[in-house]
Amino acid sequence: MTTSAMASEIGGSADVVAKIVRNRSATREIAQRIEIGSVPLCVVCGRGSSGHAGVYLRYLIETRLRLPVSTSAPSVITAFRTPLMLRHALFIVISQSGRSPDLIAATRSARAAGARTIAIVNATSSPVADEAEFVIPIEAGQEHSVPATKTVIGSMAAGAGLVAELADDDALRSALDGLPERLYRAMTLDWSKIADDLTKASAVFVAARGLGLGSAREIALKLSEVLRLPSIGLSAAELQHGPRAALSWRTPVVMMRLMDETAASVDALTEELREQKVALHLCGGPHGSLPWLAEDDPATDPITMLVPAYRMIEHIARASGYDPDRPPRLSKITETF
Repeated sequence: MTTSAMASEIGGSADVVAKIVRNRSATREIAQRIEIGSVPLCVVCGRGSSGHAGVYLRYLIETRLRLPVSTSAPSVITAFRTPLMLRHALFIVISQSGRSPDLIAATRSARAAGARTIAIVNATSSPVADEAEFVIPIEAGQEHSVPATKTVIGSMAAGAGLVAELADDDALRSALDGLPERLYRAMTLDWSKIADDLTKASAVFVAARGLGLGSAREIALKLSEVLRLPSIGLSAAELQHGPRAALSWRTPVVMMRLMDETAASVDALTEELREQKVALHLCGGPHGSLPWLAEDDPATDPITMLVPAYRMIEHIARASGYDPDRPPRLSKITETF
């Protein structure tokens, strides 16, 4: 089988992150100008994969800075025409193209309301970047595949880099320093054992907790987008409630476990679901069934886990006769309002 643009772009993720790490001084300068001690709250804005990067960023901000984070609903500005009171707030917009009208409008409104606005974007020459006070470039280069991969990984790493500087967090800086090498190593992980369960599935649940939730939602999106497979990404805590009733042998669960404070609850749920004969594939921990790297780093593992998941989805798509680069009824730039 010939390779795809998606496969090539996944392979470029480590280089993208290496550039972001090298650009730390520019991010540090932005962080110093924010004066985070006087910020009352943070609002994160993004759609689709960028929104999933925002979920990861939310957990980092709340756990490292103890700052409450809200997810922006751009339609409040575009449809309901109701500017929010965001004076002194930190507003972070994440976008690959920087061209969606709703993100442009939300960023413009936040800045006009007195928020400090930061755009994490791949296209630095874009309307969203122009509306923001500060810009943190992803610098992933052009993506030819409709499903975003290296820009998602880049936006998550850029967000983590911002938090590291805002919090003056040397541990997080160190984790980011080691991330490019872990991404390279993750390219060798083979998750193809999931394929049989996915090809027989009526739906898939992807679950994680805390810092892993954004990645769970991102993997679920890619399963729907590339494999045309109905999928939902949710908290492992939520999976213990109503959604659990929908589990069966036809609904495999892909679970991601981080070596942090959420590990024990994920382990307990994993044991319960295995006892109930649910098809479960676990990444991480001593009872993991999917290949994973040694020396866990919970701060950046949600980023690294995307690599074998993306590779698995791309491989199954080509083996199933799908074009992973051109899912039906989708285009690279989605403009919502």
